[in-house]
Amino acid sequence: MSPAERQYQRVADDLRARVGRREWQVGERLPSRAKLAVEYDVGENVLQRAQEVLITEGLLAGRAGSGTYVRQPVVRRPMLRSRVGAPVSFRAQLGETGEEGSWESSTSTNVPAPPTTAARLGVEPGAPTVHTAYEYLIGGQPVLLADSWEPMSVTEGSPVICPEYGPLAGQGVVRRMAAIGVNVERAVERTRPARATAQQAVLLGVSAGDLVTLIERTHLDGDGRAVETADLVIPDSRWEITYELPIVRQES
Repeated sequence: MSPAERQYQRVADDLRARVGRREWQVGERLPSRAKLAVEYDVGENVLQRAQEVLITEGLLAGRAGSGTYVRQPVVRRPMLRSRVGAPVSFRAQLGETGEEGSWESSTSTNVPAPPTTAARLGVEPGAPTVHTAYEYLIGGQPVLLADSWEPMSVTEGSPVICPEYGPLAGQGVVRRMAAIGVNVERAVERTRPARATAQQAVLLGVSAGDLVTLIERTHLDGDGRAVETADLVIPDSRWEITYELPIVRQES
């Protein structure tokens, strides 16, 4: 560990302890970065890195042009993305836990596929898609964002072209596709860490720059054709993402 890393971790540990002792109350602004840097006898860049650790942990919140504040504690919920035998949808998980969950959505048809989305769907850039933007809520508060794209070549002219309208509204990709003879057999997810953009922060009620997990999820049929792809934005301060995986036993 380099001297700089030891410095900011030392400062982060002490700040964490002071927040735990309630030296500053929830919602209270901490002393300025310059003042704290002098107190700890470190450079402001070291102090900034230490505060960023606590922001990532959900103990502090940074406000542009205002300072750093003690954040209201948020309980991190477990988010099960898969269990043995099947993936688990966010909607299904809410039903199992009994939490008051809902979602809002907005759908547009004939949306040209952006290049990265087109690559995931296996279509030409600009090909027509159905785009649906989701906000998932618990107790009326947004906790998860998702943007979904489906190739219109798969559902055009069918009663399930819009995910949240029609006879199977809100029933999910697998059931909707099955209704038109398309068997979805697997979903592939790729995850990566990121920071919340200003727009995402406003929608999720977090601070811009807060840690989020981005999940690129794609549903494929039996021939490996992508029938839907989505980007999920999950705030790290609110969710612990977990996967339940099968164990293949070896014959002795």
